[in-house]
Amino acid sequence: MSSERDSRLFAIKVRNVTKRYTMFERPEDRFKQMIVPRLERLVGMQPRRYYKDFAALNDISFELGRGQVIGIIGRNGSGKSTLLQVICGTLPPTSGTVEVNGRIAALLELGAGFNREFTGRENVHLNASILGVPREEMAWRFEQIEKFAEIGDFIDQPVKTYSSGMYMRLAFATAVNVDPDILVVDEALGVGDEAFQRKCMARIEQIKDAGATILFTSHSAQTIIQLCTSAILIDGGEKILEGSPKRVASQYQRLVNLRGEEARQVREEIKILASIGDSDDLPVTGNHVAATKVPTPTLKQSEIVDDGFLDPALISQTITPYEETGGRITDVRIVNARGEVVNVLTQSCVYAVQYTFTATMDVDDLAFGTLFKSPYGVELCGGNTDRVPSLRLKSLRLGESVQVAFEFKCLLRAGIYFINVGAMGHADFERQYLHRILDAVMFKVLPAPDEVDYGFFSLGMTFGLSPVDSTSDTPKIAAA
Repeated sequence: MSSERDSRLFAIKVRNVTKRYTMFERPEDRFKQMIVPRLERLVGMQPRRYYKDFAALNDISFELGRGQVIGIIGRNGSGKSTLLQVICGTLPPTSGTVEVNGRIAALLELGAGFNREFTGRENVHLNASILGVPREEMAWRFEQIEKFAEIGDFIDQPVKTYSSGMYMRLAFATAVNVDPDILVVDEALGVGDEAFQRKCMARIEQIKDAGATILFTSHSAQTIIQLCTSAILIDGGEKILEGSPKRVASQYQRLVNLRGEEARQVREEIKILASIGDSDDLPVTGNHVAATKVPTPTLKQSEIVDDGFLDPALISQTITPYEETGGRITDVRIVNARGEVVNVLTQSCVYAVQYTFTATMDVDDLAFGTLFKSPYGVELCGGNTDRVPSLRLKSLRLGESVQVAFEFKCLLRAGIYFINVGAMGHADFERQYLHRILDAVMFKVLPAPDEVDYGFFSLGMTFGLSPVDSTSDTPKIAAA
């Protein structure tokens, strides 16, 4: 009785799942493997192998409770899709077990299971019957699916005549409108145009709120944080981290653009992090986190958790230095409160834009500035000491240098941004820009969970509702 009750507590249980493939370098090696080792055994020789073992998955275990949403994130080729196929039963594991409780609707590959000769209507009925939808429900369910897909009269045309976008719309609409106990989605939350993507996300939210269990893969850290109750980071067929979506997504960002020895080093750091429990703390060792330490002004926030890291692959490709007319700007960077150079930032943490200015002639009345821009060149915000006479530097002689620091609290929302820097002053009896660099630094802001803000800036908005007092002319709003 107890074990039966326990089994109802989980939707998916994966235990020590491994999936191996045999890889042959040449077609004839496959034939040799069938014949030669048998003959060698008959004559008492040690049989040779004409193939290599490839572990697409290696000893992966996790459990997904009913009503939970778990996101699997990882680089291309990490084993995410293979794992979902094993869970859905379309691919047998080499070893290990998978238990699934409930009706499962899988979107492993958009349109998988569709017969290209059948019409859209016929394919919808076929897929729904495979998923166990009763015949009496099909009339109103089909109406829902047809309305969601928005492909019009093409619903009665063979799917081989569909565009890829129409194919994806119908496949997604079918999968999410049969009220599954468990929804498994592989890289399919960004199908179609922007309006259809919003509709897909809203439908996923509805399924989540209805108490269904959802398992999906994604390359989007923002989607993982927005939708999931927990997340798993897979790399090289191994589960290297499981925990809160924010923690897992931030570690994925460290790893995503690395290759070779750098990737191996960061993988080991993440495994160490996994062994010390679920915390949002980032490790402060290794070349990619506790990167080059530089002098920094005293920031207002002395102890910050998860205040960014350095992604060496995140480099501006559009750096544009202007002509030097009295000075030179070098070593432009963003530093966190510990003085570490970072380019992946966390909302609400305090940072400083720093750079070094060196005078190439005697200059007076110096002012410095920095500007934050969107990827499309929209000027978002910045700072300029030229506006405040008391902050101007009286003079610099030829060869003298100063370090400039603009401290700021990161209120930008998730996305990619660029920084311009510049210096202005009197040189050769004329006030002018002494040096400017456009797009000097490219940086990324990580998504924050449960935010209602949209646009470029997070204003820390909260939402609340309360009854309106009919006896008062002024509505009252209570914070939620």
